[in-house]
Amino acid sequence: MADIKTMSNKVAAPRQLDTVEVYARRWDLFPHLIAVMVLLTLVSIFHVWSRVKVIDLNLQLTDINSQLKEEQQEQNRLKLEVASLKTPARIEALAKGDLGMALPTDQQVVIVK
Repeated sequence: MADIKTMSNKVAAPRQLDTVEVYARRWDLFPHLIAVMVLLTLVSIFHVWSRVKVIDLNLQLTDINSQLKEEQQEQNRLKLEVASLKTPARIEALAKGDLGMALPTDQQVVIVK
C-alpha cells in the first residue's frame, strides 16, 4: 500500500491553461471551422440541387412516356382507319355512287396478248 502512495505522488497534475491561451487556440481554429462550414454548405446545396433535378427529370420522363402512349394509340387508330378505307367494297361503292362509274361491259374490255 505504501508503494501505491508513492506512485500517486509522482503523477503530474494537469497544467492549468491560461484563459488567454484557450481563447487564442479557439481563434486559431476559426478559419478551419469556417472552411468546413462553407464546404458543408456547398455540399448540402449541391445535394438539394441534384435531388430537385432528379425529380424534375422524372416528371419530364413521365410526361414523355404518357405522350408516347397517346401517340401509339393514335397511330394504331390511324392504321385501323387506313385499313377500313382500303377495303374493296368501300372503294367500289364510292366509284359507283360519287363518281358514277360502272363495271366495264365485255365490249369495253380489250385483251392484250
